[in-house]
Amino acid sequence: MIILSAAPKFDKQATVLLISQEQVKTKQFNFKNSALKDRIVAVHKAGQFNAENGEVFPLLEKGRLILLVSIGQAKNLSATTLLVTIRKALLSSFLNKVKDIELVPFEDKELSVRAAIEAVAIGMYKWKKYLPVNHNEDFDVKRIVVTTRHKKLFDETIKICQGVSLARDMINDNADTVTSDHFEKIIRQLIKGKKNISLEILNRKELKAKKLNLHLAVNQGSPKEPKLIIVKYAGAGKNQKYTAIVGKGVTFDTGGLNLKPSGHMETMRIDMSGAAAVVGTLKNVLTLGLKRNILFVVGLAENAIGSQAYKPGDVFRSYDGKTVEIGNTDAEGRLVLADALSYLVKNYKPAKMIDLATLTGACVVALGYDYSGLMSNDDDLAERLLSSAQATDDRAWRLPLYPELKEHIKGQVADIKNTGLKGAAGTISAAEFLRQFVGDTKWAHFDIAGTAFVDGSSRLYYGHGGTGVGVRLLTDFFMRNE
Repeated sequence: MIILSAAPKFDKQATVLLISQEQVKTKQFNFKNSALKDRIVAVHKAGQFNAENGEVFPLLEKGRLILLVSIGQAKNLSATTLLVTIRKALLSSFLNKVKDIELVPFEDKELSVRAAIEAVAIGMYKWKKYLPVNHNEDFDVKRIVVTTRHKKLFDETIKICQGVSLARDMINDNADTVTSDHFEKIIRQLIKGKKNISLEILNRKELKAKKLNLHLAVNQGSPKEPKLIIVKYAGAGKNQKYTAIVGKGVTFDTGGLNLKPSGHMETMRIDMSGAAAVVGTLKNVLTLGLKRNILFVVGLAENAIGSQAYKPGDVFRSYDGKTVEIGNTDAEGRLVLADALSYLVKNYKPAKMIDLATLTGACVVALGYDYSGLMSNDDDLAERLLSSAQATDDRAWRLPLYPELKEHIKGQVADIKNTGLKGAAGTISAAEFLRQFVGDTKWAHFDIAGTAFVDGSSRLYYGHGGTGVGVRLLTDFFMRNE
């Protein structure tokens, strides 16, 4: 639980007090307790607390713990550094059994306050559904009070983090729980009773009737229902054009008949992280009441194996009429997205489209696990998205698209192929495949293969599991842009 307090009170079991080197030297702290200020300066002069970044030092004040946490030099501070520092402090052994904590940012400004809240809501998130009820209960923080005068910023950040948590919950749950039916249920719950919303759902029957054959091909080996779900949110006037956000929702990816080996399949429930980000963003837009016209779109399928599974070498005709040769059944996400993008272009005519997908392992090779790959056919759209990535610490790096990439995906027996040149330009050739289906629409593609999941104890300020990547970025984008 995260609670707002207008000013530090130092009346909880513990107070986490964030301070900078500059504050220690000037004695200009973000609180009024003179005696405490003197004690901090004294331990600094004694060489016990140097105020280096991440340094932690405990003080006792009237039987309560004051945990000094240095953020280093404020002039060199980044959102990432601040989030990592706060999370480590909250998880330190000093606070193991503390249930009631006051968290005091080093200054009452947007960067510091947002980082404090996100360090709690995102940094302290843990997937516990299948753990014993009493698992590590002594170590779970129950109540954290964040001190700030900026109530609007506090409320807004809490709401955005709730959208991130929803996406993470969906990513972390079992693949046989988070099916296309589950997605539909969550979406219907979010939009129930909301104004200015319409819903279109294409199930197997409708997908077949409308000839979204690429989408259907991916799901051929699964008994689960494939779905294309489109939420049309008219939050602004009729004069504002629509922006579509489209999420890849492969609820489990075996790789198809090009079966993934052990070590690569175990976490493939995360292959719907793009769709989960769309749902998390939908929650945020509705909760914040943003005055925007947005299409929220998820393409849902399961890439299973079996006698009905689609095969390497097969050729399918896409929704927009192009024929596609299957070079590899594990390049399935681009097939689902291709039909979704072309369906939107023809039937909804959005001014802009943004898709998110755990699409290529090549993106991990290129950018690692901390940056999503961004590719776009429009410089202005790309710059606006990169600005939101910078503002939210949902990091992204733009990769190029260029005319020669068409040769990478040229088919031998069809118009195009769903794989590029072996071992070369895997991420951008996959983006080029998608570009073939957007026409003249302004479009951007996020490859979140590396950033969507932490397969280990922690990375940056995330623990193990889904990160909810894209939710903060897209929410910020819609808060700033039509």
